Amino acid sequence: MMQQTASPTHTPQQRAERDANRTALPPSANPTMSVELTVNGNAYKLSLDPRTTLLDALRELLHLTGTKKGCDHGQCGACTVHVNGRRVNACLSLAGTHTGDEITTIEGIGEPDALHPMQAAFVECDGYQCGYCTSGQIMSAVALLDETVGPRDAEVREAMSGNLCRCGAYQNIVAAIQRVRGQA
Repeated sequence: MMQQTASPTHTPQQRAERDANRTALPPSANPTMSVELTVNGNAYKLSLDPRTTLLDALRELLHLTGTKKGCDHGQCGACTVHVNGRRVNACLSLAGTHTGDEITTIEGIGEPDALHPMQAAFVECDGYQCGYCTSGQIMSAVALLDETVGPRDAEVREAMSGNLCRCGAYQNIVAAIQRVRGQA
């Protein structure tokens, strides 16, 4: 039979003394890093926590709020942006890794009086309901135009499967994408 040894226990007073002797970092001592981001053709120099996601940098520091925070786990696609022309879930990407990259958000693809063809098609085909997922849907759809995707609706649905719409506007979203693809 093995004999168990008791682990040392500390009295509440000993624990309090030990905790009092620990040196806590002041709140201002949080590490930061310098990051240069190019977003929608504009250069930004930021000092941020190394753990800052691209999504939080865009929304909280650059005030580009078209990119939405949906699930914050890369499952819904509401935060989709383009990095060097490829779609990326901004909630899963650290801002500090994008120095030198070209980042495009929904604010960078069209203006209210000069919509991107995909934005116009979403309006014409009623490809949105509540609108929360729409910017991510449009960003994915624009990227899809440069990807190898078959001509059928089912293939478009598969290519867009990373973007969820809780309202269920999928049929109209696919119609909008197919309209733009037909014009190309």
